[in-house]
Amino acid sequence: MKKAFVSSVLVVLFFISCAERGSQSKTEILWDNWGVPHIYAQNEAEMYYAFGWAQMQNHANEIIRLYAESRGIACEIFGERSLQMDRLVHLYNLPDSAAAQYARLTSDDKLLLDSFVKGLNDYAEAHPDMIDEKFKGVLPLTPVDALAHGKRVINIEFLGVRDLVLSLNELKEIEEETIPGSNSYAIAPSKSESGNAMLVANPHLPWSDFYLFFEAHLNAPDFNVYGVTLIGMPILNIAFNENLGWTHTVNTIDASDRYLLTLEGDGYVLDGERRPFEERRVTINALQDDSSLVEKELVLKYSEHGPVIGEQGDRAYAVRIAGLENYNYYSQYHKMGKADNFNEFEDALKMMQIPMFNVVYADRDGNIMYLFNGNVPERNEGDWKFWNGKVDGTRSELIWNSYLDYDELPKLFNPETGFVQNANDSPWTATYPLLFDSEEYPAYMSPQPEEYPTSFRAQRAVNLIKDDDSISFEELVDYKIDTGMEVADRFLDDLLAAVDEYPDSLALLAADVLREWDGATNADSKGAVLFAKWFDMLDDSMYAVQWNAENPVTTPDGLSDPEKAVKLLKKAAKEIEDEYGFMDVEWGYVNRFRVGKTEFPGNGGHSNYGVFRTMYFVPERTSYRKYAYHGDTFVAVIEFGEEVKAEVLLSYGNATQPGNRFAGDQLEMLSEKKMRNALLTKEDILDNMFERKVFKRKFN
Repeated sequence: MKKAFVSSVLVVLFFISCAERGSQSKTEILWDNWGVPHIYAQNEAEMYYAFGWAQMQNHANEIIRLYAESRGIACEIFGERSLQMDRLVHLYNLPDSAAAQYARLTSDDKLLLDSFVKGLNDYAEAHPDMIDEKFKGVLPLTPVDALAHGKRVINIEFLGVRDLVLSLNELKEIEEETIPGSNSYAIAPSKSESGNAMLVANPHLPWSDFYLFFEAHLNAPDFNVYGVTLIGMPILNIAFNENLGWTHTVNTIDASDRYLLTLEGDGYVLDGERRPFEERRVTINALQDDSSLVEKELVLKYSEHGPVIGEQGDRAYAVRIAGLENYNYYSQYHKMGKADNFNEFEDALKMMQIPMFNVVYADRDGNIMYLFNGNVPERNEGDWKFWNGKVDGTRSELIWNSYLDYDELPKLFNPETGFVQNANDSPWTATYPLLFDSEEYPAYMSPQPEEYPTSFRAQRAVNLIKDDDSISFEELVDYKIDTGMEVADRFLDDLLAAVDEYPDSLALLAADVLREWDGATNADSKGAVLFAKWFDMLDDSMYAVQWNAENPVTTPDGLSDPEKAVKLLKKAAKEIEDEYGFMDVEWGYVNRFRVGKTEFPGNGGHSNYGVFRTMYFVPERTSYRKYAYHGDTFVAVIEFGEEVKAEVLLSYGNATQPGNRFAGDQLEMLSEKKMRNALLTKEDILDNMFERKVFKRKFN
């Protein structure tokens, strides 16, 4: 807080008062019983120093590994299986560009980054026994490592991954693609029972690797923010303070393009002429089975379009990724967290350093906002479909070099509908009834409504709240943890009617199970496994009413071939009986939550089923069970009243270090569909404190 409160009546007991924070005589970490570090510091440099220390205490090995990968030395640690990763890091020149980025930072920004990295290194030096032997050679870590890590995760792994994967797939080099997701709500006072704005943060990411979140609470004079960061990053990515908060979802942005190059001789064709590739050679060390290191030379090629991903025959792909030149990514998040009101928050957004992600926002003044954020390339032609495919690499006019301005991006501020949302759908369905006119924006901004069906999950997001004109905090929590299947609401009645029309002994038994089912994917839901198996067998041709843009949250609907639907139900029923022994197997018996040796029945389900509590389960090779590997990660429901109220959960716990008690400790609450109160006052933190760390010397 920037203004002292004179009257005790007006003191907001969020986190700790300005006077208390201003008198903080030492820097300390108060670890609560869920492994969340609440950091109180004399200044922002010490705050970020303690933040680095705290991240290492819970994730040391993971952070060092990720920094090594972003340094382009993964082959030294893991051998040649990491060659493709090292090649990408060096192909996009992440270490050198991060060094140049660091040189451009202001002295204040450098101080905060240096402080964070010093916290990482000091922890490692103080606790060498906590560092895996294979990672010790990576130390000490550097600010450039932290910056390269941010570029690798956001630009390469989030923004560029689709085009990189598609290019490499066609060149037969890799086979898999991971698509992150998320849900979000912002509720205006006009739609809130209390008259306060509310926010739901709900990113969906894999439960491993650089996707992991770390939950923390940062306090210094004029700075107090609660939220999460992707591990290894020195700022909070999704967060709130006493006045405002924001969350992100992956947007339908096309800010990465794959150019199909036509090869000729030792070069490529551009505007009818042969152009030579630029080449750069990098030598890396690769660990061998006998523990020796062997030098590997990487030959890296570049066209006018950007880095060349690979060549085959007479073709090659170059992938151009937006925002790689940004240098104030972390500084923008710091400014967002420090903002006291919408104007200050928007000033931070206008820095345009975050190359992608929707922003969903709410504040204490009652404002809500949706922003289709990112570095959208400015193009002269083509629509979203054109740029989402292979781009003709022979035409230089298709090589973009600038981005749209902040004011040119789709945004909704305080819409009359009283809410905004995003569940990875296009910006046009950010509220309902629809308010955006997609024709007011460039055709390449995002897919046109008629070309991009609204997912069942996004439909569920809208349908849960659109008709509720007085949403309480408790109701919003219930909406967030809702495990109902939108597709069951849409098709179950049609399926049961089809069984009545085409009765069969097995189908009738299956219908009995489905009639008793609650339509949800709770741990004890009987019928969900059967219905999901049946629905997986459908294709779009089975819908009587196809999806259409005029009814984006109620279509598709009905069954076009009831007789075939019954045959598919019989097939599904037989497969379920063969696999589990009975048709009414409980959802949580099959689908499980597990971290290490901690395991509980699962709930939630795939986005394709329209489940808002989104969870993706993968079969285990040695059993009939499936285990969550992707989906709900950090969840926060926040109300911005006189006192900020928040309930949160971090599905897999706040640690990965071997032996750390906070790895997987929140799985039971996840299984029981519970959330926990965010501890926002020092009094509450001290009442729930697990451990205290005081830093005796001042860090400058």
